[in-house]
Amino acid sequence: MQKNRQAGTGHPQVRHARRAPTNVNHLDTHTGIDAHRHDDHQIAYAASGVLSITTDSGTWVAPPTRALWIPAGTVHEHRAYGRTDLHCVGLPTRHNPLDLDAPAVIAVGPLLRELILAYTREPRERGPARRRMLGVLLDQLRVSPLQPLHLPAPGDPRLAAVCALLYADPADPRGLAALAADAGAGAGERTLSRLFRAELGMTFPQWRTQLRLHQALRLLAVGTPVTAVAHRCGWSSASAFIDVFRRAFGHTPGAHPS
Repeated sequence: MQKNRQAGTGHPQVRHARRAPTNVNHLDTHTGIDAHRHDDHQIAYAASGVLSITTDSGTWVAPPTRALWIPAGTVHEHRAYGRTDLHCVGLPTRHNPLDLDAPAVIAVGPLLRELILAYTREPRERGPARRRMLGVLLDQLRVSPLQPLHLPAPGDPRLAAVCALLYADPADPRGLAALAADAGAGAGERTLSRLFRAELGMTFPQWRTQLRLHQALRLLAVGTPVTAVAHRCGWSSASAFIDVFRRAFGHTPGAHPS
């Protein structure tokens, strides 16, 4: 079972709600929902656009072929990229079909997509038909594979200094040693490589690729051409970007749902 670091639960500006709503929100690009938490689990699904959630543990991003699982009590904020129709399903804590206590990205097939859309369309409805719909939705979640779309946030200040340079410019081609020197990280390449594996659970090249994919999804959602996305995110060519994107998402960036 994954563990989640709770993000600033004592912060006075974090809104707290007992119930996680089941509803639909229409968000413009670069807008969102500020830091909050609720005592229920929640599924967040962008039927259009791209949605990200951020906690102290990192960022998860989901295009319309994915949904986000947000466990009860997790302080998080939403951000939309492109015109985003956000469908949220609140679930009591007794419903945890994937047995997760950390945020996760879940694959959304055609049936699960239609169930989420139908269930959030009339959130005030009650009765046997709605309970049956929820049962099928939970069954679909149980068999939905998790997707590796998490970008973990560095806690160690030496890692944070290096990662800040790449957050600012994902296309920066320099290696870890050069980035560390520029950032004044106060640690050598070997030490930082160990920290990436120990703290973030991935190598430096893997983390940078994940960062670039996150940025690529955001740029595609606002209509940036594929060639421009490849250049701005650091790939040597559009074909190299397309190959990595297809392996990550199962389709080409030109077929990216919006």
